[in-house]
Parts: sequence; C-alpha cells; structure tokens
Amino acid sequence: MDDGLFVSDVAGTASTQETSEVLSGRAERDREYVIRPARTSDVSAVVELMAPLVDQRVLLGKEKVTLFESIQEMLVVEAADSAEVIGCGSLHVMWEDLAEVRTLVVRDDWLRRGVGHAILAALLERSRALGVHRVFCLTFETEFFSRCGFSVVQEPPVEPDVYAELLRSSDEGVAEFLELARVKQNTLGNTRMIIHL
Repeated sequence: MDDGLFVSDVAGTASTQETSEVLSGRAERDREYVIRPARTSDVSAVVELMAPLVDQRVLLGKEKVTLFESIQEMLVVEAADSAEVIGCGSLHVMWEDLAEVRTLVVRDDWLRRGVGHAILAALLERSRALGVHRVFCLTFETEFFSRCGFSVVQEPPVEPDVYAELLRSSDEGVAEFLELARVKQNTLGNTRMIIHL
C-alpha cells in the first residue's frame, strides 16, 4: 500500500503553488524520499533522530509517551531506497486559526536536499486543509523559516480572550507559546515566528 508522497527537492518558500506542486507529485521523478503520516512503529526512530539536537540543546526532548500521544500530528520522511526515517515534523492545532510546527528535524546527511522544505510544505498544506491560517514556530533556525515565508513576532499573536482560553491548556508547547514563567527555561534563545496562509 502506498500511503506516502514521493518528493525529490523542494526549495524556496512554502507557497500555495509550491505546496500544491509537491503534493501533486511534481517531484516524483527522482523518488529520493517519501513523506507519510507517522505510525506508532516510527517513534523509536524519531527519538533517535531527535537525540543529537536534544543533546545540543537545540531541540527540547520529548518523552516517548508524548510522541505516542501526538503521533497523529506527525509526518515522517523515509529514504525511498532504504525506508529509513530521515526526517519528521508535526502540526499541533492550538486554536481555531492557530497551529504550531513542532519537532521539525532532518538527519544531518540529508540536510540541504529539500527534505525540511518538503516536510514544512506538507505541514502547511495540512494546516490549510484544517482551515488554520496562522502557523507559528519557536526556533533557532530563523533563516530557514524566513526563507519559507515566516516572520518574527515578539508577542503571542492572539486576542486577550483567546489568550485566557489558552492558559487553560496543559500542553507544554502552548505554555511555551504564551511565554509562561514555568517553561521560560525551555524557550531561552528561541525566536517566535509566524506565517499567514
């Protein structure tokens, strides 16, 4: 069963046209890798993929249980020739028109081959399909996200009533988005960026 999307290289910004071209299979000709929904059997590979960045304190570590609980939000990228997981990313919906890109990771030997752009384009397409038109991230990789159409924002871009509702969430990522004191150590050095779709 083929439940993935074959892509070779997606460069530039994550525009609607580019995302449509990727999702329609424009890049199938080389079949270097496939993007597909994550499965529970991928969690160990995702943990391994994240480990070097967690060790470098570029990415927050996540407990396996958290990854299992949010598996439906995640896409993984497999190398077409080996089926090894070489990348991943998640889209976490926070409010009616607000979502977060989480855990966007590409294995070192696959960097600068369009994998990160392809994951992000697929996540943004998911966001559009859900009717979510604002997507943010907390990142050290500001150049990458800028090239993809994201811009820096200083304050959480939500109305006071939405902010009050989000305060009720037990999700650590929401607390980081809101810059709550209890998670401040998790966000030091990160930049909040957003794209309007």
